[in-house]
Amino acid sequence: MGKYLVLQTDFGLGDGAVSAMYGVAHMVSDEIVVEDLTHEIPPYDIWVASYRLYQTVKYWPKGSVFVSVVDPGVGSTRRSIVAKTVSGHYIITPDNGSLTHIHHYQGIEEIRAIDEVKSRLPHSEESHTFHGRDIYAYNGARLAHGEIEFTELGSVVTADTLELLPLIEAKRNSGILEGSIDVLDVRFGSLWTNIPLDFMKQEQIAHGDNLQVTIFHQGKKVYQNIMQFAKSFADVHIGEPLVYVNSLVNIGVAVNQDSFSDLYHIGTGTEWTIQLRKAPKIIFE
Repeated sequence: MGKYLVLQTDFGLGDGAVSAMYGVAHMVSDEIVVEDLTHEIPPYDIWVASYRLYQTVKYWPKGSVFVSVVDPGVGSTRRSIVAKTVSGHYIITPDNGSLTHIHHYQGIEEIRAIDEVKSRLPHSEESHTFHGRDIYAYNGARLAHGEIEFTELGSVVTADTLELLPLIEAKRNSGILEGSIDVLDVRFGSLWTNIPLDFMKQEQIAHGDNLQVTIFHQGKKVYQNIMQFAKSFADVHIGEPLVYVNSLVNIGVAVNQDSFSDLYHIGTGTEWTIQLRKAPKIIFE
């Protein structure tokens, strides 16, 4: 097992919470390499936390341990769990939906429930609101260091009891590609959908083709335009929209050097859906 411990939270960096998690990890072992996935998950947004794990986990060495703490139910009856993925990574997180995308797209081999009374930072038993430090970072560090085995962290949890968020499956029907707008490329405001590139190939849509793009919010049409399926942002003029392939080899929608989300007030999640279809080539005379 590698000694990488990767942290994700909605804590931000405005106080000492993340630093305390680092400190606990290094108290377990100063040999652990502690890294950040992100600490800028929107507060309480379990959906985004789930997606960022899906975006990131598989690119780390096998055996890496991830701690994801977006935990609006901290201190309640929700479970603390550790999952071993099919790819051989470990994720410690609340059982509140944070494993939804990993479970659906990459697969989970086994899940165990962590005993929050026994498996916690020594002398932290009177605190019930910082499990990120006292349970998740502590056990994540022990697992990464090899002080404890995955099987020692708790009893087996069956997959059918795992808390999962609802997902919309991408589909292809009569030349129309449909899916959800799952998340933003946050800094640039591009839309990341769950429509795979393979759908485009099956419809024989190639770079340079024009697509009709329609976006819906709760089933109501809020945007429609024709744009190019571009290989890169430079294929269109500044300020022009485009369809492209994102880093997960799914379809994205963007505006060259601007924020599509901000310009057109587009959000993310299962309430936001998108349709793509091949459009006639437009010729200006």
